[in-house]
Amino acid sequence: MNRSEEVRDFYERMPYPAPRTSLDAHRDHYKNPDRRRAEFHLMWPAKQPQGGQEILIAGCGTSQAARYALREPDARITAIDISDTSLRHTRDLQRKYNLENLELHQLPIESVQELGRCFDLVVCTGVLHHLPDPDHGLRALRDVLRPGGAMRLMVYARYGRAGIYMMQEYCGLLGISPSAEDLRDLGAAIEALPADHPISGLLRRAADFRRPEAMADALLHPQDRAYTVPELYAWLDRCGMSFGRWIEQAPYLAQCGMVARSPHAARLASLPSRLQHAAVELFRGTMVSHNFIAYRDDRSDVGQPINFAGDAWRDYVPVALPWTVCVRERLPPGSAAVLINRRHKFTDLVCTVDSFEERLLGTIDGNRTLAEILQFAEQDGDGERRVLRFFERLWQYDQVVFDASRAAAKLRDREKETQ
Repeated sequence: MNRSEEVRDFYERMPYPAPRTSLDAHRDHYKNPDRRRAEFHLMWPAKQPQGGQEILIAGCGTSQAARYALREPDARITAIDISDTSLRHTRDLQRKYNLENLELHQLPIESVQELGRCFDLVVCTGVLHHLPDPDHGLRALRDVLRPGGAMRLMVYARYGRAGIYMMQEYCGLLGISPSAEDLRDLGAAIEALPADHPISGLLRRAADFRRPEAMADALLHPQDRAYTVPELYAWLDRCGMSFGRWIEQAPYLAQCGMVARSPHAARLASLPSRLQHAAVELFRGTMVSHNFIAYRDDRSDVGQPINFAGDAWRDYVPVALPWTVCVRERLPPGSAAVLINRRHKFTDLVCTVDSFEERLLGTIDGNRTLAEILQFAEQDGDGERRVLRFFERLWQYDQVVFDASRAAAKLRDREKETQ
């Protein structure tokens, strides 16, 4: 049995994530138009939301494709997976929710061109690091991505998984299998680990780790690799892709959280973005995955044009992320509120807001541009810089995304005039 067959056999026996039998609790959550708009501009800041997209879920698992089909009813969702068990669970959800915009194929990522189609969005989370040749898999996905399309990817991060890899080696030495008895004993052994074992912090943060299927996926998977930030960038370069942005970027930035308060904050902030992200990953030390957006390296425009130099920012429309919360109790001195992105894994990434900035928050309605907000705030020149710094900080802390489609349209018009 080759490695690809071992992986398929593993998921036939231990489907992961755990299968869902219901999406009822998430139906309104997935269909929230504000959420859909925010997700769109996370990937395409310079475009207007559009219907009829072709979306590929590569390695769809037990429910991911069904959730996308429910959330994007006007898109055509195509899902592939090597596991018949995973596809069977997805088909059950497809029938239950009458997801006519979803089609399923049992197909490895490396053979995705057999579909004979191209896609606006490719979603591949937690899969490429399980392939015998991730380069082959990523190049195959690139070949079916339209030139202006985007990929949403997640792969394991190396440093935060050090304890995982120690326990993987431990399980290999003992010949532990994914049988019910071995998993039960493994769970008991993990409970007995020293409190300072390198895996302990991950166990505290991962709510489902002690579930048998999660434990098997983490510790007994036949094929698993992880990437540092430099390795991730090099991987994209090799495969004809360009980095767009981190899904949550604050953990990688020198301007955010405890990193901004370190003695090296200014040195870190002065580094080129690739080196800054690599250094901050080392500084934090416990990232277990990298979630990011990537584009084809031959696309004709810039995938992530957000920039606060020049004047283009005046036409940006801030769009609040619906998964953030504003806290007004037990605040730090001088703060009127604290903003928290619930997707952040690091608790230091809170964004404090003073009374003036709290009033600016109230101007975000998804329609006003930053130029209009400046007029609304009636600030002088110094106030303008203060407003701009605040919205840049909101963006850095993953509190807003920007609809930059107006700025992009103006740039295209200017380019036409000069031709």
